[in-house]
Amino acid sequence: MEIIFIFLILIYSIILHEISHGYVAYKLGDPTAKYEGRLSLNPIPHIDPIGTILLPALTFLTSGFIFGWAKPVPYNPYNLKNPNRDSIYIALAGPLTNICLAIIFSFLYKFFPLQAFLFGLRINLVLAFFNLLPIPPLDGSKILLTKIPLEIYQYLEIYGFILIIIFMIFFFPYFSNFINLLQNFLIRI
Repeated sequence: MEIIFIFLILIYSIILHEISHGYVAYKLGDPTAKYEGRLSLNPIPHIDPIGTILLPALTFLTSGFIFGWAKPVPYNPYNLKNPNRDSIYIALAGPLTNICLAIIFSFLYKFFPLQAFLFGLRINLVLAFFNLLPIPPLDGSKILLTKIPLEIYQYLEIYGFILIIIFMIFFFPYFSNFINLLQNFLIRI
């Protein structure tokens, strides 16, 4: 039963991350996500066949670690009043949602020390801070886009997936230590 609960926490942490992007875009004037049915808690519209099903299954079976993504929520910058500023708000919405969820799970874990709540805390910290990395297509790269020339961003975008793999191979232990520090801090406060 706890495995099902952990799976639901993972799925809905990812879905809420994506919904928050679409909701902020909608509030800033772009209805694209709403028109495409992406402001829904129904997991079906958020499934990317490769990123949500195939890759997580392969990474789990080969390494015990789950890596994947949901279908990114689209937005049209031409519908925004201030595209540069509003794009930053839209990009930050997903990670901020995961930080809020991590805080909620830390409180739940204090009162009900279940492994599922500890998992919810940890996975939301991972989702928040991994997505803030300035590597395309992660959310942090959308913030970087407003600070560097478009040509450099487009060059980085070509190699984004390779850069993520390099990060996972060489820097993930440091990232994991950072997540451990944040997790322990939230449990203690």
